[in-house]
Amino acid sequence: MLTVHHLENSRSHRIVWLLEELGAQYEIKRYGRDKQTGLAPQELLEVHPLGKAPVITDGDITIAESGAIIEYLVYEYDDGRLRPDEGTPERRAYTYWLHYAEGTFASLMLLSLVMGRIENAAMPFFLKPVAKGIAGKVRGNYLDPNIKRNLEFMEWTLGKSKWFCGDRFTAADVQMSFALEAAEVRTDLSPSYPNLADFLEAIRSRPAYKKALDKGGHYELMSISKR
Repeated sequence: MLTVHHLENSRSHRIVWLLEELGAQYEIKRYGRDKQTGLAPQELLEVHPLGKAPVITDGDITIAESGAIIEYLVYEYDDGRLRPDEGTPERRAYTYWLHYAEGTFASLMLLSLVMGRIENAAMPFFLKPVAKGIAGKVRGNYLDPNIKRNLEFMEWTLGKSKWFCGDRFTAADVQMSFALEAAEVRTDLSPSYPNLADFLEAIRSRPAYKKALDKGGHYELMSISKR
C-alpha cells in the first residue's frame, strides 16, 4: 500500500494533493510536531534516516524529498495528464520548475524565517541591537533583493500562461505551491504580484486540493514576519 508519512504543517500537504490529482489509492500516517521545538517527531526516523517529511513508502520502496517523490508518483501513477510530453518546451519548463521550487526559492524562504526568528528572539538587551543589525544587513544586502527578483521572475512567467509550464496544469504546479504559499506568509502578493495571487487562488479552488485538506488536515506555514 502506498503510504504518505504526513507531518502537520509541512511540505507533505502537496504530496497528498498530488495523489488526489492522480486519483491514486493511498493511506496517510500522521505525525505531530514536537510542541516545544516545532520539529518532526523521532518516529519519522524509523521511516527515513533523516527523520523529516515528506516521505512515502510504496511496498518496500521508501522515497524522501518532495521533488523525488513527485517524479516517482508521476512516473508510476500518472496517465499522462500531469507531465508534459518528452522533447517539448513544456517538458523542459516542467523539469526546471520542479527543481527550482526547492533548489532556489525555498532556501530564500527558509533564510527569511531564520532572520525573523533572530530578530524576535529573546536575548540580553545589549545583544539585541547587534542581532538585529546583522539580520538587517543580511536582509538588505542579500535576502530582500533576491526574493524580489525571484518573485518578479515568477510573476513574469505566469503573465505568459496560467500555469508554470504553459496552459496545462502539471505536477510542477503542485511542487511550486509550497514556495508561493510561503511567500504569501511573508508578504501580501496581490498589489505587486497579481499573477502569483491568482495562481494561489486557482490551486485552492481545485477539488483535489480541497480533498487533500480534508484528508490531511488544515495546515498553516510557520510565521514569517511580513515586510
